[in-house]
Amino acid sequence: MGFFSNLFSSSKNQVPVQPILVDIHSHLLPGLDDGVKTFEESIWIIKELIDLGYKKLITTPHIMGDFYKNTPDLILKKCEELQSRLNEEGINIEIQAAAEYYLDETFISKLKNGEQLLTFGDNYLLFETSYLNEPSNLFEAIALIKQNGYWPILAHPERYQYLYRSIEKFEALYDQQLSFQLNINSLSGYYSKPAQVYAQKLLDKNMINFVGTDTHHIKHIESLKKTMLLPQYAILTNQQLFNNSLLSV
Repeated sequence: MGFFSNLFSSSKNQVPVQPILVDIHSHLLPGLDDGVKTFEESIWIIKELIDLGYKKLITTPHIMGDFYKNTPDLILKKCEELQSRLNEEGINIEIQAAAEYYLDETFISKLKNGEQLLTFGDNYLLFETSYLNEPSNLFEAIALIKQNGYWPILAHPERYQYLYRSIEKFEALYDQQLSFQLNINSLSGYYSKPAQVYAQKLLDKNMINFVGTDTHHIKHIESLKKTMLLPQYAILTNQQLFNNSLLSV
């Protein structure tokens, strides 16, 4: 019996665990960012994700003006190669590619110039900010994203230290009509204790719209297996998450 079967047959969870079938945040295209380095590593991790119950993976390489100057063509070509290798090995899972855009001047320029950006689902656009410093143009960027016809999804808000002053900071952002994507491993304190605290606060307030594994390497998978056994994970899966709505998109 695999991990996935054990999870759903476990009596430890008082709240039944609902399957999350689609991951919207990972770094599984080799050599594009700080994620996996080889196709072999990527395929190994993907097999682990399949064992955890995932049916579709939307992988999201970083695009950052100063560090990861990835383009849509480069990302999509790499994704096609990964899917081809999976097919050759008889590994049955769908791979799509989008991107995790860093809020910097390059990103703002792309929005102002109307450049085509990589999205998934119903024109969802995943973006992140500095972990330490609140961007002075954060609300402007959210408005620009929406003006360009995209729906903004803020990656892992529980990890941004500039929001830790109060839950009201999170609520002010959430009121801008964007979606929050929680990193699942934040529930177990993998990133930090404060990230775990605010992950719980967002969970309590039902302010989580999407979840992601944010997988960069096998250590994230090892932590994910432990996190999925926590009662908080069961509670999370019973909230109104939109991941599974992307299965056939």
